Amino acid sequence: MADNPMPGANSSSEIKQLEKRINAIKAAQAPKPRQDEHYSQAQLAWRMVIELVAGLGIGTGIGYGLDYFFGTSPWLMILFLFFGFAAGIQTMMRSAKEVEMKQDLSTQEAEKDKRS
Repeated sequence: MADNPMPGANSSSEIKQLEKRINAIKAAQAPKPRQDEHYSQAQLAWRMVIELVAGLGIGTGIGYGLDYFFGTSPWLMILFLFFGFAAGIQTMMRSAKEVEMKQDLSTQEAEKDKRS
């Protein structure tokens, strides 16, 4: 009994088979490695369009509200429409720069891996 640590285990082959089954189940249930986010050009284009439209909508809404409050229709709405347009363009440019930086980093990492 001293040389058999597991009661009921007849041979080491049964233990090896059990370990294989456990490892197979663990491998099947293991989370898949997270992949880098790659955006298609269409997704990036839609993101930028939405940012521009959101800026225009918010600017127009603020201007309309101020016009209603002050009774200066349509001057503040027109002014804030341009402010919203400028904010939308600025947000689009920031997003484009962010995407460009991510692509540059991934390109540098790929070149580094090729050299290694």
